Amino acid sequence: MTSETRVVVIGAGLAGARLARRLGELGTPALLVGEEAHPPYNRVLLAEVLAGRYAPEVIALPAPGTHVRTRVTGIDRAARLLHRADGPPIGYGTLVLATGSNPVLPPLRGLFTPDHRLPEGVHAFRTMDDCLGLSGAVRPGVRVVVVGGGLLGVSAARALAARGAQVVLAQQAERLMERQLDPSASHLVLRHLRDLGVEVHTECRVRDVRSAGGTVRSVELADGYALDADLVVLACGVRPRTGLAEQAGLAVHKGVLVDDELRTSDPHVHAIGDCAQHAGTLYGLAAPALEQADALARLLAGDTDARYTGTRSLTRLTLTGPGSPFDLAAFGEPEDRPGDDVVQLTDATRGTYRKVVVRDDRLVGGVLVGELGTVGALARAWEGAEPLPADGPLLHLLTHDGGS
Repeated sequence: MTSETRVVVIGAGLAGARLARRLGELGTPALLVGEEAHPPYNRVLLAEVLAGRYAPEVIALPAPGTHVRTRVTGIDRAARLLHRADGPPIGYGTLVLATGSNPVLPPLRGLFTPDHRLPEGVHAFRTMDDCLGLSGAVRPGVRVVVVGGGLLGVSAARALAARGAQVVLAQQAERLMERQLDPSASHLVLRHLRDLGVEVHTECRVRDVRSAGGTVRSVELADGYALDADLVVLACGVRPRTGLAEQAGLAVHKGVLVDDELRTSDPHVHAIGDCAQHAGTLYGLAAPALEQADALARLLAGDTDARYTGTRSLTRLTLTGPGSPFDLAAFGEPEDRPGDDVVQLTDATRGTYRKVVVRDDRLVGGVLVGELGTVGALARAWEGAEPLPADGPLLHLLTHDGGS
């Protein structure tokens, strides 16, 4: 295959590896270009590696075909060449950006050393190298402060507690996972973490990271309260990696703008995954990335009808370790508005909670904690966006497993 016809994918994460593998299966091999030293892996499962539940090789993705490890430094759209840090340029016929996202590093005093590095003991939690570095530093009794109480922060705190660390989680919002969960479900997550020995502070803002000799010593909150720390984990969200696209002059808003063919402002360049912004939405989740990869693979392999029109995906989190697993799922709008119909089932003894929200005879959101037997039926009802049967009581949605 010549460079004029070759598909090149930048980014060997979940989206890029899936696309390259699907293209190979459809008879259109692609060159996958990634800068990480590790084979492609499932980033969603990094917390399981940190907890010691999985070895790194367990979360490796299926081999994607031809894979080159190098760092792309620029895109020459006119010549259709990729410039890289080492070696000659790489030619492409069609280019796909699957560059993912970077962790957000909050504007904290003392976060960087004079030579612009993170102090020893301060870790982001986004890549396998982040995970392995943090895992190598954790030991029973070590004092860890996790900054951020979203999905990633909760997962990291749970994993570190499973390793015997003394964990403090600092969350600026008023409750945990406030973007995905309603207050009742957030409370159950809080209770679960506290039962594991995690100290949780909500409605608090970290303002300062204090170090001595280049090593972190404590974290100071806005009210002046200091948390002693041997390790600090930054779990403050992610930001799409759009640098290459911007340098190449592609249209970028919060992410790289794409249409239903996942095409950028250059017809020879597409984008998928965390870096792509479709119809105003940045997903930042695994399910949309995989759907985008599958749709684009069909399109590039010759299916001219293939399109990506958006994803209605749910958030799943399983916190494993000592004791029974803690499962939750959330989708759509789990917080109701005036006039909505709501059904909730709570079992405080078992720590389970189920809730669905119905608006204009359509299921618009829900959250389940502890028992997920009904999640398949609920997800299908929500994804279909069809009116609910008039003779089907709302309670049926929460008590019937629908064959899932």
